[in-house]
Amino acid sequence: MHKLLALASLLALASLIPIHAHPPHNDGTAATHGPIVVLITIDGFPARALQDPRLPMPTLRMLMKNGAHAQAMQPINPSVTWPNHTTLITGVNASVHHVMANGLITFPPDGGGPEVKPWTPKDRLVHARTLYDAVAEQGMSTGQVDWVAIYGAKHVQWAFAEKPDASGPVAQDLIADGLVTKEQVTTFGDDSTPAWRDQIWTDAAIDILTRHTPNLLLFHLLQTDTLQHEYGALSPAAYAAYAYADACIARLIDAARNAGVLDRITFVIASDHGFADYTHAIHPNVALVQQGLLHMEKGSYRGDVWIQPEGGEASLYIRDNAKRAALLPKLKTDFEKLPGVAAVYTGSEANQLGIPAPGSTDQAPDLYLVAKAGYSFTDGITPPLITQIEPARGAHGYLNTEPDMQALFIASGAHIRHGVTLGPISNLRVAPTIARLLDVSLPAATQAPLTDILQ
Repeated sequence: MHKLLALASLLALASLIPIHAHPPHNDGTAATHGPIVVLITIDGFPARALQDPRLPMPTLRMLMKNGAHAQAMQPINPSVTWPNHTTLITGVNASVHHVMANGLITFPPDGGGPEVKPWTPKDRLVHARTLYDAVAEQGMSTGQVDWVAIYGAKHVQWAFAEKPDASGPVAQDLIADGLVTKEQVTTFGDDSTPAWRDQIWTDAAIDILTRHTPNLLLFHLLQTDTLQHEYGALSPAAYAAYAYADACIARLIDAARNAGVLDRITFVIASDHGFADYTHAIHPNVALVQQGLLHMEKGSYRGDVWIQPEGGEASLYIRDNAKRAALLPKLKTDFEKLPGVAAVYTGSEANQLGIPAPGSTDQAPDLYLVAKAGYSFTDGITPPLITQIEPARGAHGYLNTEPDMQALFIASGAHIRHGVTLGPISNLRVAPTIARLLDVSLPAATQAPLTDILQ
């Protein structure tokens, strides 16, 4: 019943989304000529969802019909939000850009457990040239809404972030337009719903596109991920979130049309990864306690070995260099025997999957664990080692070759051929394609642009 209520609530909210009847007056700083690319990510949207003709996403289907789309788009490993968003704008995988989690993985000096710090400055977190860096070099501008791994980026002129700045120009626009209050911006993530946040992020994207008109707009819709984690992939709540994302994209397109810039825009719609259901949660750090590698000290666990779990994958770190050679083979063997573990890769083996090589960065794991279907690695350090989940929940992070992890790719609008259907592609091709559209350079990109879709 709670899933049906979630569905009804989201659809009702979508019908109440305010529409900009008239675009705001341009402030004179806009890019008045040249191409515009709007990269929109629908977090966690599985490629297989669009195979259901009853999925109510008319805007996506219109963009597909009038443009190009791939049957599926393969993410990079790990199939996690921040690493894949970074790949979409760099054209390189995690072995190069070094983003392994939804933030920087850090370890306290007292031997405590790892912490993932999302508000790490971009220059410390992302070790690759981005599209917005390349755009800035050519004197063009960038806007971003709820993009990730971008905190403090100096080449982004217009921003309304996941944790927005109430004093920023975009927030001030929204406050002046009566779309949000200063208090709501200041407490944006506190006790607010995923649907409301996506609504305000869409307002911000409309404001940036129509009032400031950058050459590149990065726009991330998130509630599709939030609700699938809670209720499962392709669940009624997920379908409602998909439909809501479609309505948000429709609003942005309508605003661009009203502002007179639609004919200059190429829309690229992508997802960062797919989703899979699981019914068993593995708490891998419990195994480290059982092996005597983590111990209680002053009320918390400490040790030289820790695991950072992330759904279908988990990264194991050995913090004592002197113990690494002796511990690695034992830990690999022990975790390979653990129920629910599909494979355990050494650092060099994981590097072949696109994971950073040992020694290249402190984000590189010593062992890389992958879960079996129906299992997910999660936090927790008190027994039991494995818990049953009922009803099923959703996760990602599984190997990028898994069918359920395949993502969405659609391109439509200016400079895109109509009616092009591609086979499976890699998301490594998105950034070089956008670079070609904007006539900028990404020399480190490892795959070619999708020239077959370009006019």
